[in-house]
Amino acid sequence: MLDWVDGRPAQTLPIKDRGLAYGDGLFETIAVKDGRPRFLARHLARLFDGCARLAIPCDQALLRDELQAFCAALGDGVAKLILTRGDGQRGYAPAIPSTPRRILQGSVFPAYPPGNAEQGVRLFPCQTRLAEQPRLAGLKHLNRLEQVLARSEWQDGEHAEGLMRDLSGRVVEGVFSNLFLAKGGVLLTPELSRCGVAGVMRAELLEQAVQQGISVQERDIAYAELLDADEVFLCNSLYGIWPVRALGARDWPVGPLTRKLRDIIRDLDC
Repeated sequence: MLDWVDGRPAQTLPIKDRGLAYGDGLFETIAVKDGRPRFLARHLARLFDGCARLAIPCDQALLRDELQAFCAALGDGVAKLILTRGDGQRGYAPAIPSTPRRILQGSVFPAYPPGNAEQGVRLFPCQTRLAEQPRLAGLKHLNRLEQVLARSEWQDGEHAEGLMRDLSGRVVEGVFSNLFLAKGGVLLTPELSRCGVAGVMRAELLEQAVQQGISVQERDIAYAELLDADEVFLCNSLYGIWPVRALGARDWPVGPLTRKLRDIIRDLDC
């Protein structure tokens, strides 16, 4: 639909870009409605935090203005913002100083089945495990090979998402979603200091839950504890909330806490 590179329409990249060679960069996938990027402040905060942690220079004002102009031109759909460290020579050592590259890709909004949000989805138990690397934990960096491997584990239409665990078997997230569960009225989500992506919708839900007086815990969650939950749901910034109705032989209802948070997120104008 629409593609920009460093603020100009383009559909090609230099072959020396370190994002291509090493996955040296970050990205954000942003829902756009009526020319406005949704959850803009949260997306940019995560991106700028990633830039600081990876030591990628970033002109924050330029990037914000460029993204808003791109979304205005897109209208409705999905804007994918990719920030790489820019060009480099052979070898891992980055150029000093680096000249980052800004890539914006526009696409139509995905046509998710309405039943995913209403009746819930079946979760596939992925065998691919997430490696533990605290220096990268939480970041939405460009190396997504673990997710590529996990997503290749199922091709049927029965499963809408996959469950990913770490090397110790702890529950972490979905392949492209964050995970929540409810037990005894407490909202739980996996702690992400070892691996996983700190999602924008995850952050929004945690804030909304606190405002609603819901008890919230971010901590390690064992697989057995997930199976013992009263409710389970997934979230991301494009589709909002999908209740999980099944994982293997385990079934869950679409519970009251899931429905309450789903309705709150649907009504947000941000």
